[in-house]
Amino acid sequence: MQPIDIVEWLRHNPEFFEEFADDLAQIYVPHSHRGQAVSLAERQLLTLREKNRALEMRLSELLQFGEENDITSDKLHRLTVDLLRAEDMAGVIGTLEYHLRERFGVPHVALRLWLPGISGGLREFEPVGEEVVRLAHNLVSPYCGPYVTEEVLGWFGEAGSGLKSFAQFALRTGEEPFGVLVMASEDSERFYPDMGTLYLQRMSDLVSAALLRIVRREAVPAEA
Repeated sequence: MQPIDIVEWLRHNPEFFEEFADDLAQIYVPHSHRGQAVSLAERQLLTLREKNRALEMRLSELLQFGEENDITSDKLHRLTVDLLRAEDMAGVIGTLEYHLRERFGVPHVALRLWLPGISGGLREFEPVGEEVVRLAHNLVSPYCGPYVTEEVLGWFGEAGSGLKSFAQFALRTGEEPFGVLVMASEDSERFYPDMGTLYLQRMSDLVSAALLRIVRREAVPAEA
């Protein structure tokens, strides 16, 4: 008879534990932590306590994740409200940068846009290379990790040499990208490859909509 056969038999015959309760109380099994034998009943109790502690730790982690998500949702809500209040392109960009730095704690932010018919001389509209345009097309979802192109790294000026992690997402009108937003940090763990990107994707949709709303106001009419 194999051990699994014994386990299966006990599962189907629970009355065994009542009929032989006194005999089971005399059985002692090794305890892995104490280095001594304990009764079968005590060993079962210890096992239940260990499972209970594991469940409590898991519950604590879930509660912590829930609290962190609530905080992030509130920050995103505040950003949404302020972007709706912005009345021009400079206002939208300034609001975005303020929230990312002051509320989300992102130390470095770079934004580049290529929207036709928009004037104003903002640095965010400085020409970008074909590599950046290809990058925007390839960013079908936000990227987090240690790599950016040399051109993107150059957007951060002298701070670029010390940056170790990045979050990047494309700004889109439908399927067509019209910009890239990059967040960066000197902390290599700030934006890591396995981190969740749900809120980054929502931010991408939000910022895209806010910018396109202003585009409709500020677009330069085409010459006849």
